[in-house]
Amino acid sequence: MTELSQKVCSACSGDEPALKATESLERMDEINDDWSLEDNHHITRSFDFDDFSTALEFVNQVGEIAEEQGHHPNIHLEWGEARVKLYTHKINGLHENDFIMAARIDERYSEEWE
Repeated sequence: MTELSQKVCSACSGDEPALKATESLERMDEINDDWSLEDNHHITRSFDFDDFSTALEFVNQVGEIAEEQGHHPNIHLEWGEARVKLYTHKINGLHENDFIMAARIDERYSEEWE
């Protein structure tokens, strides 16, 4: 378990500024290397599975985490793959919550599928 995965997402009012590029890069060091930082706006990761039903099971588990945390990613599901995109819609950029979610998703993935 990482320190980041032990944190809880905080409610974002939309008044907070998005993370600066240097802050995002520091946070990237705290999550799995498979995540990609895109234009300092969002982070993405693809997860591979043996079939559609396993990918769907993973997506449902990500949905449970999202509901628990009150922070919801964009998810693209197809046969054998789920792609997760995280950013904070209210600030149209990255927030610590996005990295908390990434760490929690990584933790669930490593417990179940790695």
